[in-house]
Amino acid sequence: MEINWLAIVPATVVGMAVARFWYGKFFLGLWWKLTGIAPEDSKNASRRNLTQLLIGNSVTAVGLAAGVGAASDATGNESVWVALLVGLVASLTFSATTLLQHNAFELKPPKLTILNTSYQLVLFLAMALVIGVL
Repeated sequence: MEINWLAIVPATVVGMAVARFWYGKFFLGLWWKLTGIAPEDSKNASRRNLTQLLIGNSVTAVGLAAGVGAASDATGNESVWVALLVGLVASLTFSATTLLQHNAFELKPPKLTILNTSYQLVLFLAMALVIGVL
């Protein structure tokens, strides 16, 4: 299995951009409402949270690159479609199921689960796309 290490940094940057637009522009108000987190508290924690996001997205990029490499080796196909399929499968089988379980037991609103699961799907697909293109 070959990992495209050169794709890790750009995939991580794209992941950070997806997070910025998803939660910083498009759905920030809805996220505040659904979580009950006050805007001031959210802003005060942003530096720590951004560091954690960077680490998480970096690990996700490595995992996706490994998955894309393994899938490409197994199928003999190095197309971007294989990368997108890996992103889709990883999102649905790991991220979505984990969020569903945690959110259900933590009694979080179903709309929050949908919002966060949708974000994870877009994140994984965008990062996988970068890995597949590079």
